[in-house]
Amino acid sequence: MTNPNVVTAPKHSSVKRSLPALGLFFLSPLVAEFLLGNIPVSAFYAILTLAPLYGGGAVLIRELVRRRGWGYPSVIVLALAYGVIEEGITTQSLFNPNYADLRLLDPGHISALGMGAPWTVFVLGLHTVWSITVPIVLMESVSRRPREPWLGKVGLWVYGMLFLAGIVATTAFGYSKDSFRASTGQDVGVGIAIVVLIALAVWIGRRAPRRTTGSVPSAWIVGVVALALSSGWMVVNDQVKNGWLEAVLLLAIEVLTVFVIVTWSRRTGWTRMHTLAAAGGALLTYAWHAFPEKPVFDAPHSTDLIGNAVFALLAVALLISATIRRDKFGDS
Repeated sequence: MTNPNVVTAPKHSSVKRSLPALGLFFLSPLVAEFLLGNIPVSAFYAILTLAPLYGGGAVLIRELVRRRGWGYPSVIVLALAYGVIEEGITTQSLFNPNYADLRLLDPGHISALGMGAPWTVFVLGLHTVWSITVPIVLMESVSRRPREPWLGKVGLWVYGMLFLAGIVATTAFGYSKDSFRASTGQDVGVGIAIVVLIALAVWIGRRAPRRTTGSVPSAWIVGVVALALSSGWMVVNDQVKNGWLEAVLLLAIEVLTVFVIVTWSRRTGWTRMHTLAAAGGALLTYAWHAFPEKPVFDAPHSTDLIGNAVFALLAVALLISATIRRDKFGDS
């Protein structure tokens, strides 16, 4: 028997139909690195090297989920798997004690795993929410076909090759700059984690969504709550100096956020506008956090501030556009 939830791409996929995938391909690194303030506008050329990894991953996750008829819970779990791939394989920041000369693993160090508790929680959270999930929600919100595949078989193959190229290129670049190599045990652990997360995403996707009755706050309230929770999460990472306390607080905010969003989203009054509002709140957190963020590339302070302002304005413009589109096309 065929799965009634599975959605197939059209046999004659047009260039116009695939444009949202191309938009997501570039939006993902824009949000992940430039809106965050991690890379200044003066190094905007870096998007060409970042897009295959970030954008390729986002497009493949989105297409897999929509082709199988799954929902955002599967997107989130696969986004976490993406984070494990990037930080556990390509950059190895989860295990490298001197990654980028930052000593990220010293706070809350777990000697048995060779990992730092707060850094692991923080960086995987960044990728799960902002690198993958938020860009997918935003691009689907401005698309007329938010639940349908955007790519045919050829398009999937192209983006798959781009993603693979991004993994290989990023890994090779990291190896050329740093002699550190994760241990065999760490590599095996990363592989197991990726397989488990993919299996979990499949299991969640195949389960029928549970809907309950109950009131849902307005989309504006959902957005404000998402902004407050994600902002608090970033402030904890910036201000709390005790590694173990930081890890506990980060996890506590994550659990609270999941509980609140899952509780609301299961109710019949939850709409795609609420989903957009939640993603929008997180997006605005990156927008304000870019200003105190120190970029990894040297740039004049004025240039950095101008770039942050431009990216923040673009983020607001995208949110307004997505909101208008959702009002126009409803919850389709």
